[in-house]
Amino acid sequence: LGFAEKADAATLKRYREAELTHGRVSMLAVIGFLVGEKVEGSSFLFDASIKGPAITHLSQVPTLFWLILLISIAGLEQTRAEKAFVEPQNVPVGQAGLMRDEYVPGDLDFDPLGLKPEDPEEFMIMQTKELQHGRLAMLAAAGFLAQELVDGKGIIEHLSS
Repeated sequence: LGFAEKADAATLKRYREAELTHGRVSMLAVIGFLVGEKVEGSSFLFDASIKGPAITHLSQVPTLFWLILLISIAGLEQTRAEKAFVEPQNVPVGQAGLMRDEYVPGDLDFDPLGLKPEDPEEFMIMQTKELQHGRLAMLAAAGFLAQELVDGKGIIEHLSS
């Protein structure tokens, strides 16, 4: 679509960081849609009172959940911003959102299961797979949202029929 035609290396790095972040959120969203609807009425969370299509679930949870969720996301985003982006006072005029030279988009040094390959070639293959899965998840989440908005039925309900 020509998004990168006029972009320099710093802009492309920012685009890649955004794509990885959105892909990861979308992968979690897809899992949330499927699991949230599958365990409906049988979960110990929220007294098993969350019902209906997944697009309505967040509006049914208590305010305390929202506060915990907001604080958690804000903390994670603060950590990511500190690791990835140059401090605003050190950024030249006209280069807002400048990322650190040594930062690899998406690499937050969080690997509790030790899945990150040591071999650079294997690491590039894993990065490509993550990008592809993230892109697929973005399309799937958009499709789930659209389908549930159209007819008000959950995705699991569609898959079961």
